[in-house]
Formats: sequence, structure tokens, C-alpha cells
Amino acid sequence: MILDFFKKKEPLPMTPAERGLVYAPLEPGKTELREIEKAFARLFASNDGQKVLAHLQVITFQRALGPGVGDDQLRYLEGQRAMIATILRLIDRGRKPQ
Repeated sequence: MILDFFKKKEPLPMTPAERGLVYAPLEPGKTELREIEKAFARLFASNDGQKVLAHLQVITFQRALGPGVGDDQLRYLEGQRAMIATILRLIDRGRKPQ
């Protein structure tokens, strides 16, 4: 019926991209990984990128926790360090010609 048109319809579910979530495949292919490495190298090559990277290194690698720190805090900091180390590896690989 014509009145059915005016009934409230359920909204369509939003895709992750529409919700602002961006994700990549778990295992990118070799070509895609090379493009990601190059993108990291370009991103952090600028002056602003260098400042950001230096700041991330200071707040992770140059930070020491006291002897009474909890296991959860240690694990959190090590996770941060691992992420920055991954970024540094990607930058290094992206700078190398292939």
C-alpha cells in the first residue's frame, strides 16, 4: 500500500568504513606490504613526521618504570614499544629500493 512507504524503516547496518573504522587484511600480499612500507617511509619523512616519530620514541623507549610497577602496566608499555618498533621497521624497509 501507499501508506507502507511512510512507515519507519529499519536503517541498513553501517559498514566498518562508514563507521570510521579502517582495516586491512590480516595478511597483506607481498605487493601490498611493499606499498605499506613505502607509505610509512613517506609519511615519516617530513619534518612533522620526524617530530612525531621522535616523540613516540621518547615516550616509549626512553621511559623506565619503577620496581613496584604492576604486571599490567609493564605489558602495556611493552605493547607500545613493540608498536613503535614495528613502525620503525616498516619505515626502514620502505626506504630501501627494491
